[in-house]
Order: sequence, then C-alpha cells, then structure tokens
Amino acid sequence: MGIDIKIQKRLGAFQLMVQFHGASNRIGILGASGCGKSMTLKCIAGIEKPQEGWIRLGEQVLFDSQRKQDVKPQKRNIGYLFQNYALFPTMTVAENIGVGIKGSREEKRKRVGEMIETFRLSGLEHHFPRELSGGQQQRTALARIMAYEPGAILLDEPFSAMDVFLKDQLQQELAEMLKDYAGTVILVSHSRDEIYRFSQELLVMDQGKDVIFGETKEIFQRPRYREAARLTGCKNFSRIRRVNRHLLEALDWGIMLQTRQEVPKEAGWIGYRAHDFVPVWGERQENCLKVCLESVAKLPFECNYYLRPEWGEVSQERICWFLQRERQQEIEEKGLPDYLAFREEKMMFLM
Repeated sequence: MGIDIKIQKRLGAFQLMVQFHGASNRIGILGASGCGKSMTLKCIAGIEKPQEGWIRLGEQVLFDSQRKQDVKPQKRNIGYLFQNYALFPTMTVAENIGVGIKGSREEKRKRVGEMIETFRLSGLEHHFPRELSGGQQQRTALARIMAYEPGAILLDEPFSAMDVFLKDQLQQELAEMLKDYAGTVILVSHSRDEIYRFSQELLVMDQGKDVIFGETKEIFQRPRYREAARLTGCKNFSRIRRVNRHLLEALDWGIMLQTRQEVPKEAGWIGYRAHDFVPVWGERQENCLKVCLESVAKLPFECNYYLRPEWGEVSQERICWFLQRERQQEIEEKGLPDYLAFREEKMMFLM
C-alpha cells in the first residue's frame, strides 16, 4: 500500500518536521523520548492536525493543507494500538472487540467470534480487561482493531511498560498475529531491538525532525548520521581530521587510522560499535588502539571494558569495548590484549 508523509506542526516551542515515503508494509520509527514519534502517529491517525503538508496512505489522501483536505479520524480506516491498549474497562472482551464493527447483530456476532478464535481468546469472551494478563489485553486490543480490517495499524510503544520476558514473548506473538496482514503497520519505539526485529523500513527521528529514512538493516550497517548511529546502538564516536584521502586522525581517541576506501570529505565523525573490536596481543598492527583500561563492568552475558584514549586532543569520553561471554575465556587465559584493532568494514563515517 505504501505511505507518503510530509508534515509540519508547531506545538509551543516544539516543532515537528517529518518527511518520508514508505513502500514496505512494516515501518519502524526510532527515536529518544520526546522527539515527536507519537506526535507523528497522532497526525497520521487524525488525532492531531499538522499546520502544513500532506499524509497519503496508498491512493487515499488523509490530509493535504493546500487542498484543505482533512479526513476525520473515524473515516481514515486506521487502527491505533496505544501503550495501555485503551480497552474499555466496563466492557467484556467480546464487547470490546465488537465496538467498531458495523452490520447487523448477527454479522457482528459472527465477526467477533472469528476474532476471538483467531487471537486465541476462547474462554475469555466474558472477562473484563482487569481480569486479563498483559498478553491477553494486547490480543484483545489487536482483535478489536483487526475486526474492522483497517488499511493501516499504528503501534505506539506497545511493549514499553513490560518486563523483559513478557516483552519478548509479546513481540513474537504480535509478529505472528500480523504476518498475514497486508496493510501498513507503523511501530514507534525507542528500543532499537524492537525496531530491528519488526521493521523493513526505518525512520530515525531527533528533536522533531527526520534524521534518515531507508531500509532498516542498511541504516543499522551504515547510519550516515551521528544521531542515527547512536540510536542504533553505537557507543564510540570521535571527531575526525582528514589528513589525506586515506588517512584520518581520530581526535577523541588519540590515534591515526589508515583506510583503503577514501575518507568522505563531508564526514565530521567516525563511529565504531563496541562489539566490533578485534583483540591483538603482542606487536602493534595497523589501525590499533592501545588498551589503557580505566574500568570494567562484568554483566551476566558480557563483559564491558572502558578504555582511556592514548594521546592527543582527547575528550572526556571513554572508549567502550563489549565482549560477549563466550569470548571471555580467551581473555581469562591470555590476559587483556595489548591493542584493539579496528576493522575497516565496520568503521562508520558520519555527518
């Protein structure tokens, strides 16, 4: 179906300016709290109205400021799954599911029955929301949305208030329930793991603006912008000075880095993920950082090392090296490495 958005909305001192064109049916929006992710969803749903721009879902124009078009929320054919699922507390599961269904009493009863079976809610038809588990509430809310076959589903941080085990379980359940849905699904989250496993295309937002939009895996591999790299999990950043086409100085790490590829002229930063370092014992090799250990944090599944830069115009930032548990035995046997090597294919040149 696809979605095409270009909107501006001012709310006090905050200004939302978002533009992207999504061609896939699974889109993620990633950003820190307060960056405008939920506001973007509310504009798509019609709960909030932009001052300028347009919102098109497939062939349907939902909003266009120049043409003075603004389809009412109830006529946009969009399902909105809120963080708390927004179930009516005084209605049963069956009554909640049937809220948006049109047709005769018999047609409504049949459709509710289909949804209860599809979303594994049999036996819970007469239960109230307070009597349901988190997963059952989620399935009820999704069944209510799917009952009227919307053209798009908006998921606003649906797992934010859950513990890790329940969150993982419900993410898998949600993906399973939506696998046959042909419409567009947009998931808003500040969790890069949720976004990575769910979306085909990704919009990264920062302070009300779109930073980058594209294929999810490509953005994680080549984020292009420092904020996009940070939001996708990169821990290490340094300002760079381009010495020549194939040599740069990492000012905040106190090292020189040689590259086979040309150092982009527009790049002002280099990023490197904490899990991508290669430990080196003995003589220094090309593109190595001396291990000057400042502190270490031993976690259940990995060990996190924090290093000082070697020399130069250094910042107060520490360099992070994260080692997964299965690789820790080598360190225990051989001791800390003398150096950490950068792999060129893992270097990220950023603007």
